Amino acid sequence: MLKLRNVSKVYEGKVAYRALTDINLEVDKGEFVSIMGPSGSGKTTLLNIISTNDAPTTGTVEIDGENPHKLKKNELAKFRRNQLGFIFQDFNLLHTLTVEENIVLPLTLDGSRVKEMKEKAYEIAGNLGIESIMHKRISEISGGQTQRAAIARALIHEPMLLLADEPTGNLDSKASKDVMKMLVSINEREKASLLMVTHDPQAASYSDRVVFIRDGKLHSEIHAGENRQAFFQKIIDMLSLMGGEGNDFSSVRV
Repeated sequence: MLKLRNVSKVYEGKVAYRALTDINLEVDKGEFVSIMGPSGSGKTTLLNIISTNDAPTTGTVEIDGENPHKLKKNELAKFRRNQLGFIFQDFNLLHTLTVEENIVLPLTLDGSRVKEMKEKAYEIAGNLGIESIMHKRISEISGGQTQRAAIARALIHEPMLLLADEPTGNLDSKASKDVMKMLVSINEREKASLLMVTHDPQAASYSDRVVFIRDGKLHSEIHAGENRQAFFQKIIDMLSLMGGEGNDFSSVRV
């Protein structure tokens, strides 16, 4: 579904900075993978390359057999809208619009019919439990509700790959748990692949596999077993083994 082959990224400047070195990574259809590592390890650079916001210096990225970095500008814009869903820590929603208007925004860019857009938006909102706030503006709702609205917008196109960057970073413990349970159920129901960058071991423990990255290189990976609490402990142990500053990882939330 997603294949990275020998992906490296070097930022040129007075002093060249190597952010990633020979990353080889595969994510299967329907798999939920978390990426963890200390600050500055290359997690965000990796996500930016997969999301086509940045290009690799060397190596290739394939999403469902296609290399999006080879597409022309208009084709790439369409590919991103139709195949990828984005969930950000700071939500990236427009505060002057209502929840409903934010959710249907990607469809309006494709010129979909209003009735069709409305039906789709309310179906997704129903699954996420936010029908009652569809006519409220973003500034009038809570952080947890805002993140649900952002997830709804990411799902409106039924993307094959969901990319999440610290989706629980601005949420309290209960809202974080709700959002993670929601992402798991979406992952299972829609069979969409999910790739999440997170500092939060509790959030990562909901995934099928955690890939650890350090100094721009893949460090190790661990797989979930039957017991999520045991998986959570394995994640904590691996983070301790990797070291890093105390504020590199969010405080443990069980």
